[in-house]
Amino acid sequence: MSQYEIIRVFDAPRERVFRAWTEEGRFARWFGPPDMSTEAVLDVRPGGAWRARFRDGDGFEVLLDGVYREVAAPGRLVFTTGDPEDPGDGPASVVTVELTEAAGGTLMRFRQRGVNTGGGSGWAGFLDRLGETLA
Repeated sequence: MSQYEIIRVFDAPRERVFRAWTEEGRFARWFGPPDMSTEAVLDVRPGGAWRARFRDGDGFEVLLDGVYREVAAPGRLVFTTGDPEDPGDGPASVVTVELTEAAGGTLMRFRQRGVNTGGGSGWAGFLDRLGETLA
């Protein structure tokens, strides 16, 4: 099982950063590869499911989903990707996002642990896009 952490500082209040993680329209603007459109369905409550569908211009699709484990606005979000208890062949992990106020902005501590996490390379690009949408 692998684990990694990404720390970012965003020039935005943490309530706004939290909304970017938890409101479908805002989430779809940054979550996903830059060359694909994203559709998101988020039931942001403990036990609620989330799903994101990425689609390119040729109709190729990728689906990511999971379940929220903790939701504590505006400071903490814990959710799964896939099913960590029964990962099968697909990605399965637990993501923890912690947001704290820092120098007029927000410090985000992102941690992912589980199988097939890829060392965070995909998430790093997504979080770059999050920073761009918050700027």
